Formats: sequence, structure tokens, C-alpha cells
Amino acid sequence: MTEETFEGALSGIRVIDLTRVLAGPFCTMNLGDMGAEIIKIERPGSGDDTRGWGPPFAGTEAAYFLGVNRNKRSVTLDLKDPRGLDILKKLLTQADVLIENFKTGTLDRWGITAEWLEENAPQVIHCQITGYGDRGPKAGMPGYDFLLQAESGLMSITGEVGGGSMKLGVAIVDVCTGMYAAMCITAAINARTRTGRGQKVSVTLFDTSLSVLVNVASNYLISTKTPGKFGNGHPNIVPYREFPCGEGEIALAVGNDGQFAKLSAAVNHPEWVDDDRFKINANRVRNRDTIDGLIQDALATKSAEEWMAQFVSLGIPCSMVNTVQEALESEQAKATGMVAEIDHPTAGLIRMLGIPYQFSDTKEAIQSAPPVLGADTDDVLKRQIGLNEDEITALRSDGVV
Repeated sequence: MTEETFEGALSGIRVIDLTRVLAGPFCTMNLGDMGAEIIKIERPGSGDDTRGWGPPFAGTEAAYFLGVNRNKRSVTLDLKDPRGLDILKKLLTQADVLIENFKTGTLDRWGITAEWLEENAPQVIHCQITGYGDRGPKAGMPGYDFLLQAESGLMSITGEVGGGSMKLGVAIVDVCTGMYAAMCITAAINARTRTGRGQKVSVTLFDTSLSVLVNVASNYLISTKTPGKFGNGHPNIVPYREFPCGEGEIALAVGNDGQFAKLSAAVNHPEWVDDDRFKINANRVRNRDTIDGLIQDALATKSAEEWMAQFVSLGIPCSMVNTVQEALESEQAKATGMVAEIDHPTAGLIRMLGIPYQFSDTKEAIQSAPPVLGADTDDVLKRQIGLNEDEITALRSDGVV
């Protein structure tokens, strides 16, 4: 699918991407998957920090960078040089969205203030991603996913009962912040169709980290009881965890009493349904250790594959506990296109995650591989800024691009 024939939900939207690492690049990758033109501004010579975050590498390209930077054009620009800053300002006058994750006040110091945008680029939606925003005792402080997982309480509810605090296996605060940013940008684009004007959107890692506590936060706010760890269990539903079987592991997510009755019959213990300790979910939660232990003993009599076949046929929610390899190489992942292949200009054919959503009319697509550093600098400077070859050569010799 070529750029000329691709019509995504966000086709025609131009995004100036000043972000690096994960939250911002994840946001703009999703906007690009939906058709937006993403111009990623990077430091000359080094680029986004994650270009060096390896191994593993595909050729000279870090897998980390490749994972969140497809469907973008890379322009190198030294924003500390007045000439580089002037180019950025000219790009903004032609853009729809500016997204950045600099420290609070950085754009103001460069002269790209709210007043400047109002006067020179009133159509621009300015999305700012920061650690803590500009309110409260931590206003202006930088934020890091791992530290926010600790500060927000996420680590305190993750891990084995009685064990140490544990972060999630992915940078979940960064990822969810990127999702919020993309959601808010698209909302602001919609609002612009009514008002004709852009606006500022602020997203912080701190606020995101609290918001992803969702039901756990609600449990505390209603009960005032400090949530604890349940291993792979659920604070409000039982049985809802992984269980070792005679061979392998299985995960059960029994969400209602009807499913529990089916489970009880399937493991040859129909009497559980008549036991006051287990007959309703609220009582199973109160007697979590007892019923989980009984289920574990029952499942030890067969392999996980045998139980899977039986439970699936009965409509009992269950899954094998897969490795990442098993999940990505599964037939389901292949069927939904969640592993894609694309040619990279230096790394050759690479595999990457697919797009996790579909549109019936305005399509989503991986149009281009993650860019080589500065690959689109000359084209953007010529076509959008109007510079000629000699002017670009002079800028490059001075290290501005």
C-alpha cells in the first residue's frame, strides 16, 4: 500500500514529533498507523535515545527503537541552534499537531510559547507529556516509568503474596500515557472541526500511573483498606489465577457463579456448588486460599492441555500460560496479523508487532519501516521549508541538520 493510495482515519493530519524514548513515540506511531504524517525531529548524530538501547539489534538498529517508530519520517535538527529552531517554527506553521516530552518550560525558553502558537500556528494542537505537570509539589520534575510504578502503588500490588514489590514486565505507565496522549489528540482534532482552533493537551506519567489502578483504586477509595498482593489472583473474583496441572500451567478466569458450577462439575467436585463457602463469588473471595487449594489439587490429575480441551468445550474461560515466543508465534497471532514483516533500508526484512485495531472504511496500515536517522531531512527541508541544495549543505556542514 503506497502513501498515495492509503487513506487512513487521520490522513491529512501532519504531526511534528519532538518526543523520544517510549510514551511519545508510542503515541505518534499509533497516529501514523491511522494515516497521520509523522515528522520525527531528532538530534543530529545520535537521534532518539532508544536507537542505542540494545542488544538486540537488527543490523545497527536497536529492536527497542524499531518497535515504536514505524510510519514516521526522520529529520535531524539541532534545536539549540537558532537556525534549527527557525526551521522548527516554520514546520509548526504548516502542522496540525505538536507533541513533545521536554521538561516543563523548554519550549517557552525557545520562544514557542502559547502566545507564539496563538499568533503563528493557531491551528496546532500542542500535546505535552511530562512527569508531573505544572501543579503540586512535584511540578516540573522529570518522570520515569519504573519510578512511577513504585510511587503510584502499582508495584505494591504486583508480585507474590508476602513477597517483595514488583514492577510489571513492560513499561506500562509509559505505554498507557502514550495511549492517553493519542486519545486526547484525536479528541482535540475533533474539537477543532467545531472551533477552528487548536488547543493544549497535557498528559502526565503521574496521573496516568494512578488512573491505571482502576478497580484497585476504587476498592481502596470505597473501603479505605490498603490493597495488597494476590500473586496472579484477582482482588474481587475467585477463582481467577494460574494453576499448575499434572503437566504445564493453565489460567482460569471464572467470572460468575454459573461458570463456577461448570468448573466444579468438570473437575468432578459438584459438591462445591452447595458449599456455603463457595457457592457465591463473594464467599469464594473470603475463602480464597481454601478453594484455590482444592482446585489446584483437582487440576494436578491431568495435563494442562487435557484440561484446556475440556474447559473450552464447556465454555469455562481458560488459557494456557504461554511464553512470549509461544504467544507471538501462535496461530491466533498469525490470523489477526499481529506479527508483520516489512523491509528496512539497512536491516533488511524485519518482523514487528502488527496493528491491534481495525477500521471498516478508513484503513490502518504499516506503510513504512522505522526510519534511518535523518533519512527524510533533505526532502522535508526542500518541500516544506523551501531550502535548496546549497542551503541544506551549509546547514549540514555546521551541524544544524
